[in-house]
Amino acid sequence: MMRVMLVLGGLCAAFLGADAGLGYGRAYAIGYGAFTFMALMVAVTFFWLWRRRATPLAMGMFFGWAGAAGVMGWWWSYSLFEAPGWMVESPVLFLFLSLYFMGALLHFQVIWHSFGGRGVGFLWPVGLSLAASVLLQAVF
Repeated sequence: MMRVMLVLGGLCAAFLGADAGLGYGRAYAIGYGAFTFMALMVAVTFFWLWRRRATPLAMGMFFGWAGAAGVMGWWWSYSLFEAPGWMVESPVLFLFLSLYFMGALLHFQVIWHSFGGRGVGFLWPVGLSLAASVLLQAVF
């Protein structure tokens, strides 16, 4: 765990150094872009694992990371290409968000079943998250 914390500290220092040296916008764009590509590679790896073993967790990890790569890649591209008009309110983003949601649903299902739950009880956190989001949108 100590090594993980040291690497985390190094990453924080690197990002703060990039911010100081390159400016916030450039440092953010480089980090966001690199993470988008890493998320895509992780997604492909989990897809391969799922195809080899057909485990629900690997499938959930694939959808989650693919969704993350898609959503992050969308906003990274949006910023990189200086907010092209066709991206401003494009429904294409919802395709990536759907992948992300599917990953979360599969994760909740696996967690629910690992605690001995059966049926659709795993949907409670999903429903609560949706309700909280709707409530916050109504308030703000």
